[in-house]
Amino acid sequence: MKIAIDVRNIGRHRTGSEVVVRELTKHIVAIDRENEYFLLTDTDDDAVIGYIREKVAVADRKNVHIVSLCARNKFTWSAWHVWRWARKERIDIYHTEYIVPFFLPRYVKVLTHIHDVSFAALPSYIGKKDLFFLRLLIPYSLRRATRIIAISQFTHDEIIKYYHIQKEKIVIISNALPPLFERHATDRDIERVRARYNLPQKYIFTLGTMQPRKNIPFLIEAFARRAHDMPDIALVLSGKRGYHFDTVINETIARYGEVAKRIIFTGFVDDDDLPAVYAGADVFAFPSLYEGFGLPLLEAMSQDVLVVASDIPVFREVAGDAAIYADSSDLDSFANALYTMVMCAAPARARFVRAGRERVRLFSWRKSAQEMRALFAQISRINL
Repeated sequence: MKIAIDVRNIGRHRTGSEVVVRELTKHIVAIDRENEYFLLTDTDDDAVIGYIREKVAVADRKNVHIVSLCARNKFTWSAWHVWRWARKERIDIYHTEYIVPFFLPRYVKVLTHIHDVSFAALPSYIGKKDLFFLRLLIPYSLRRATRIIAISQFTHDEIIKYYHIQKEKIVIISNALPPLFERHATDRDIERVRARYNLPQKYIFTLGTMQPRKNIPFLIEAFARRAHDMPDIALVLSGKRGYHFDTVINETIARYGEVAKRIIFTGFVDDDDLPAVYAGADVFAFPSLYEGFGLPLLEAMSQDVLVVASDIPVFREVAGDAAIYADSSDLDSFANALYTMVMCAAPARARFVRAGRERVRLFSWRKSAQEMRALFAQISRINL
């Protein structure tokens, strides 16, 4: 079979989404020497192409090709370049995220990977232009897809809830840890990132795009509410201040005077540094209002860091009894949970660490890649 995979996100530092595309693609091509793979990107930049080749480990693979389909914008890429190329190459299967390219030949089997449907669940947090196109294109993409891949049972259920898709069309293939997190950061690693990012000795850590649904202003207020009880603890926020940046973050910090001096922005943290930044933390906090999976929970637990998370179904699905959960709309609840974990006694801390290690072992990119390859074989037998 000829299988095309949209890898445009690789190299764009889009946190969880990039990890999923990179690791799933890497592990699929590692175990499949029979099918022919075409990895599609929208740039001919040699540095980006080299980065993709390195991260997906395809330098010596004759059945894997990186294809540059350069376009002025995302619309022309989907509406013109992809379908012309797919028809020319007689592609059998096309795998993408969310938006399925227009006009793909009917014989092409399509898989679309859905990380979450926050745009349907929390539309007020999405820009009007983006929301218009998502409302227009997501229903079409879900109808056109031969199969829809959900990254959790929660996302599976949300797709059905908001788009009324028959459950037989949706397949759950879970995320897992990036390879960087397969070893525990050393004390030397922690000291190196402490110097590089100006990190304090003790801190609560959170990571993610600084968008409204990540609920960062709420976390800042919860931290401030018990900060006097944790005088030697800082709050470290990591992530890009990019598209849809939550401007309420700065407004919230400005209200807290002395406490604001203990709130540190690192900006984007390089992938190689992330395990050590996690490992240096006393607690990882994830107050997000909505997620499709919750990869940072696994990343934190892989480094034996205690976790406080918002009490939403997908976090319980991922972290089980290895975290404590608090209402992400109740400041006292979340503030007290942070304090409880920061002050956690050694025996209880050890129990959380053991439980976290057990949760991490439940998720594997190799297992997910095997499920993906089986799905390729399954849909190849469907008559359209």
